[in-house]
Amino acid sequence: MSNDTAKTTGQVRSKRWPLIVGIVLVAVIALIVVHLLGGKKTRGGFAAQVVGTATATLGDMPENLNELGTVTPTATVTVLPQLSGYLTEVGYQEGQDVTKGQFLAQIDPRQYQINKQQAEAQLAKDQASLGQARADLTRYTQLHAQKSIAEQTFTDQQFTVQQDEAAVKADQAAIAQDDLDLAYCHITAPVAGRVGLRLVDPGNYVTASSTTGIVTITTMKPTTVQFSVPQNALSRVLQRFGAGAKLPAAIYNSDNSKQIATGTVYAIGNQMATGTGTVSLRATVPNDDEALFPNEFVNVQLLVDTQKNAVLVPTPAVQNGAPGDFVYLVNADDTVSVHKVTLGPSDGKNTVILSGLSAGQVVVTDGTDRLSDGAPIKQASAAPAGSGSTAAPPAAKAGGKHSGWKKKHASASADSSAS
Repeated sequence: MSNDTAKTTGQVRSKRWPLIVGIVLVAVIALIVVHLLGGKKTRGGFAAQVVGTATATLGDMPENLNELGTVTPTATVTVLPQLSGYLTEVGYQEGQDVTKGQFLAQIDPRQYQINKQQAEAQLAKDQASLGQARADLTRYTQLHAQKSIAEQTFTDQQFTVQQDEAAVKADQAAIAQDDLDLAYCHITAPVAGRVGLRLVDPGNYVTASSTTGIVTITTMKPTTVQFSVPQNALSRVLQRFGAGAKLPAAIYNSDNSKQIATGTVYAIGNQMATGTGTVSLRATVPNDDEALFPNEFVNVQLLVDTQKNAVLVPTPAVQNGAPGDFVYLVNADDTVSVHKVTLGPSDGKNTVILSGLSAGQVVVTDGTDRLSDGAPIKQASAAPAGSGSTAAPPAAKAGGKHSGWKKKHASASADSSAS
């Protein structure tokens, strides 16, 4: 009897297992559906999605190029000796600011003074010979007029005077060279700037073929910043620069945390770098506070132009998917529709809408990942877009470089819902 009962019980349990598994699966599917729909069904069979919204406004949008740059001094001069000799004096301190013409070093001048004395003695000798030759020529001229001397003698004396005159000029040139050598012994700063670390000491023998030099002088102020722009942005830069516009360049430190200087573009390179597809530009900076250091890496934000009264929306409102660039436009019946737009420049916070949207229309800025065309919504807020008149520091945004032309979009997860 007990065996029959156990057998019957096992058969009943084996029949219940499929039913239990089916119930569990139905429950799981129901939970997933409820989670996806967000609760109770409302209009159109879908729950109203709570979203953040913003109103498109009119404002100014700067078109900026954000680039890496290098501080390039207007002059970096290595002072080389023009002649050889021992240094008797060094007149600068390491890291000192010097003015043009300031004394730097002295080469022993005694040898060059002796050379000058020898040249002066030779000049005196040749001048005496010239005086004698001229006196003889005067007598020969009188005798030649009286036909008392041969024609050849008179002609030879004329050539002798010319030779002595040339010798005097050569002596005068030698003296001028000695004066120049003595001037070269007294080394002065060719430009104003800051001297580097000491390269020589008194007692060192320097030569005209030296490559290390006496000292290196770098101009600190004013200075320049060199940077490059991509070829797709060059035409706009050339158009503005060629029209005489002063293109301001804001200089930020290496981590973009602080603006340290402001300059103006004054030169554009004449060749495209084939390896990078960029053209070099140079901006001049007063650098009165010497915040920029030679060869320092900086970030440059070049203001190419400013769009006036442009339609602005918060950048998170811009989506990209199967339709292309679009926004979710809020309709009067609290539903949304996919609205294709043409994007303009962006500063990271706001984006310009060139076409497809007008000021006053409301777009979704938050909660777009669950939306689709015609979906019902509930607005959490409807804040207007910012004016966009103030740009953020370069490369601090998620896009990095070329924010003036680069389109910044929100999450691409709207692709499936937009399609």
